[in-house]
Amino acid sequence: MGTTDQPAWGSDVMVESMRALGLPYVSLNPGSSFRGLHDSLVNHAGNEMEMICCPHEKIAVGVAHGYAKTTGTPMGVILHNVVGLLHGAMGIYYAHLDRAPVVVLGGSGPATHDRRRPNIDWIHSANVQGNAVRDYTKWDHEPRSVSDVPTTLARAYRIATSEPSGPVYVALDAGLQEDPLDEPVAMPDFSRLAAPSRIGPDPAALRRLAELLCTAERPVIVPGYAGRDPAAFGLLTELAEVVGAGVDDTGIRLNFPNRHPLCVTGTAAIERADCVLFLDVKDMGKPTQRLDSTTRTISSRLAPGTTVLDLGLGDIGISSWSEDHAALLETDLQVTADTVVALPMLLALCRELIAADDADRAGRRRTYAAELAGLHADRRASWAAEAARHADDSPVSTSRLAAEVWDVVKDHDWVLTAGTAAEWARRLWDFDAPRRHPGRQLGTATQIGISLGVALAHRGSGRLVVDLQPDGDLMFDAGA
Repeated sequence: MGTTDQPAWGSDVMVESMRALGLPYVSLNPGSSFRGLHDSLVNHAGNEMEMICCPHEKIAVGVAHGYAKTTGTPMGVILHNVVGLLHGAMGIYYAHLDRAPVVVLGGSGPATHDRRRPNIDWIHSANVQGNAVRDYTKWDHEPRSVSDVPTTLARAYRIATSEPSGPVYVALDAGLQEDPLDEPVAMPDFSRLAAPSRIGPDPAALRRLAELLCTAERPVIVPGYAGRDPAAFGLLTELAEVVGAGVDDTGIRLNFPNRHPLCVTGTAAIERADCVLFLDVKDMGKPTQRLDSTTRTISSRLAPGTTVLDLGLGDIGISSWSEDHAALLETDLQVTADTVVALPMLLALCRELIAADDADRAGRRRTYAAELAGLHADRRASWAAEAARHADDSPVSTSRLAAEVWDVVKDHDWVLTAGTAAEWARRLWDFDAPRRHPGRQLGTATQIGISLGVALAHRGSGRLVVDLQPDGDLMFDAGA
């Protein structure tokens, strides 16, 4: 296969489709089941897609995961046949948990038996290869002809990026990759195959939610994935200030400035609240439940009679296999909508409603905001005191680690990739802009790949990218 401007092989059509979708990078660990695709990436793609070679398939998926959660857009991943897919499966599962749009491609087959190498192509092939990850991908497919590839990849991209976003998997047959084209393959207009518009809220339901939030005496907002949109950082700040609400940030994404006086993360504000608004939160139990780990006893942190409001994507895209949806919390009103659409609308409604406050109501709102600011200040002071007490610990405490790194990075335009040094970075650093952090770390053996992807997303920006690598993680991914 030589350099050519016009598609000459099946794999050229595949790469043309990937290029048309705007995938800027492709991470991979080379494998024979996609040697045709690899060849076309080198000889046909030009400079529009850069290959990121990785020492392991899970790292390859992790890089795409970190890139996607930082930019909101996918890059490509290619995994070698069944064994590469199984190596990458852990990474795919965590992209599913983290709602990261990742487009995973895989070599498969050849499906035609007489083109298989003895033994090796048989043990690396599967009947419906996507079954291995079907329970934690939004969609999987294996096109049966080269002409099916463009629309299949367009559909995969649409599904991955439609909210709630997540990983998809498309297996590309090795035989189809290496088939010469007898005639040109008609390419669709990819601009007309883009993802559909976002999901907006029911106007009457959103107004009712705004009314309940604005009439509450002690409201607290708990944001989750809302911060995947950088605009949410400013919108949520305005909403909290207008309503006079505390914000208890889950850290799933960076939703709110941690030094704002209405930031009540780590305080008991949620226990005093008479109204809690969840913004795109998948697991409502974690911020509202108290756990005794020894006895596995769970109790609610919410006061009896607390009004519970939920604005987000609810049960859309819920898995019937993984129970990552967590506990089902009773709500007084649940409005299904993408917060990218709904937050500006909610802010406008709240401004309208609060403009009608009389002097007494406005005073009570200011008093509550002052109480929240007191909680915020007290908590920050207690964290500073705790860090000072452990400054000389041996081995070095995580609080000192976070403080020392902050002293070095604070004068730079910095980005923290994932880990927070057991939350001490969130306590001691100044997260003053949405780009500072794409969201907290996930499970063991995931962070280094994700962190590399976050760094890739900031490539060329001049920002200082910092990875506070958590305990034990690199024992799993030392090759990274």
